[in-house]
Amino acid sequence: MSTPERHAFQAEVRQLLDIVVHALYTDREIFLRELVSNASDALEKLRHLQLAGEKVFDDHLPLEINITTDDTAGVITIQDFGVGMTRAELMENLGTIAHSGSKAFLQALKEKGGGAENLIGQFGVGFYSAFMVAQEVKVFTRSSQLDAEGAVWTSDGSGEYSLEPAEGQRRGCKIVLRLKDDAREFAKADRVRAILERYSNYVAFPVTLNGDRVNKVEALWLKQKSDITPEQYQEFYRFQTHLPDQPLGWLHFSADAPLALNALLFVPGLNPEKFGFGRTPPGVALYCRKVLIDPAPKELLPEWLRFLRGVVDSADLPLNISRESMQNSALMQKLNRVLTKRFLKYLDELATKDAVAFGKIYQAFNHYLKEGIAADYEHRTALAGLLRFESSTQPAGQLTGLADYVSRQSAGQKEIYFLQARDRAAAESGPYLEAFKARGLEVLLCVDPIDDFVMSQLTSFQDKPLVPADQADLKLADLPDPTGAAPLSAEALTALCAWLKEILGEQRVASVEGGSRLVDSPAIALNADAGVSANMRRILRAMKTDEQAAPPAVVLQVNPRHPLVKNLDTLRAKDADLARLVGEQLYDNALLAGGLLEDSRRLVQRSYAILERVSQN
Repeated sequence: MSTPERHAFQAEVRQLLDIVVHALYTDREIFLRELVSNASDALEKLRHLQLAGEKVFDDHLPLEINITTDDTAGVITIQDFGVGMTRAELMENLGTIAHSGSKAFLQALKEKGGGAENLIGQFGVGFYSAFMVAQEVKVFTRSSQLDAEGAVWTSDGSGEYSLEPAEGQRRGCKIVLRLKDDAREFAKADRVRAILERYSNYVAFPVTLNGDRVNKVEALWLKQKSDITPEQYQEFYRFQTHLPDQPLGWLHFSADAPLALNALLFVPGLNPEKFGFGRTPPGVALYCRKVLIDPAPKELLPEWLRFLRGVVDSADLPLNISRESMQNSALMQKLNRVLTKRFLKYLDELATKDAVAFGKIYQAFNHYLKEGIAADYEHRTALAGLLRFESSTQPAGQLTGLADYVSRQSAGQKEIYFLQARDRAAAESGPYLEAFKARGLEVLLCVDPIDDFVMSQLTSFQDKPLVPADQADLKLADLPDPTGAAPLSAEALTALCAWLKEILGEQRVASVEGGSRLVDSPAIALNADAGVSANMRRILRAMKTDEQAAPPAVVLQVNPRHPLVKNLDTLRAKDADLARLVGEQLYDNALLAGGLLEDSRRLVQRSYAILERVSQN
């Protein structure tokens, strides 16, 4: 038996080992991912040699990774049948700086002034993570070269390693870790299986644990879409998400520029935030060549796409030494933009090709898209095209988009009108639509409370301003009176408006005026603030304290042709007290019709007083 040769690690390797073992990785289980990834790389190299027609030693061996555990002895073994290493390659790769990249790593560490978490993982030093858990590491190897000999490399990571021949070795590498006392959990089969399923489930080659295959699910995102059935997509969704529902849709695509990536994104069947389960955490996992990097990276997608589930895999990722975070934030931002734009394109195409399928997604997740309009200026225009609303000219329940609205406009219409309301019935029963219906103008009905904020953020679409239908300063074309009734004279109308302004006071009305926008209603409470709907003003008021809260000052517009308005003008000369009650009731009724009346008790009490006065006559 030959005597083992003792060799000292180069100074840089010793320094590297100290950093890896004591400061670099935040979770010691990462060692298994690194060793399995290295084994997969070795198998891939062997496969390329075989495809190139080269003869290799032990050419009958399967391309697989076998892991065994011995809980009693505290040992874990990782074996692959890849290219293996010669004795010289063992020294170069594991003992010196030539191939391991440790010198480059240490130079980068020095330039960064510490902070190993910010260093990229292209130095090939993942093997040394084994010393986080092992008190001794043995590497049995035999190169795929026909004339090579077996060898074994042994080290405790303290500064030296030994090399000696090893007869009867099979092709590839077998790494035997004798675990530290505080790391013996990694010799338990259940613990190892959990790690493999978390990080290495999609490795291209079979991975077995004590004889049982672990990675049984294919990396579906790397296959051609034409080779995958809907049932396979659904099965992968359930496996990846651990959710029992069916996805509402999925986006499967690959790209070569501006960076290489493969992605499979799912729209879940259920929105947990609707059921009060709190804010949904990110659910798209980041992989690099089928090895998990981060199960839920926060920067991969914008916050408003947090409902998506799935996988993104990019071979271009510059990872840190532990593969636990991105080194280059600019690259992560590029990934974010590519994925976001591609998903928005998918939704836009789906809305055209399959309105029913898009409608289901929109119904479940429209609040996220609306959140994006408020938070994401870069994608605001694309998001705006996906919004859907009820419309005053379309059947109830039929939603329409902003682009569809614009396509139906007459040539002279320059605005997009919208009206916030509690529901469609409230919008149609109120006075705000009268002017638009009479002129054949379409109004979008915003029945979601958040729509007001969304519209205030958008302000326009396709260069057409978004205008609240309850805004006071709207310029609408004059219409002839459909009833043929004579209006109040200009002098009488001016006097009546001044009187109403006086009895109501400046806190309640910014102004009182006659107008031509009403047809059937006697009065309307209009928003005095251009660009802010009355509903938004009510929300802002609700955010104030009781001391600050006050009824919103509105523009009260009266219909000079309506019998009630004309009778009120006559009544104020005959019975000032009753006229005052009617004037205040007219104001409160207008607030009530606009959804602005905060307290209806005075309205009810006043109506009884009016009825009592009228019943006496």
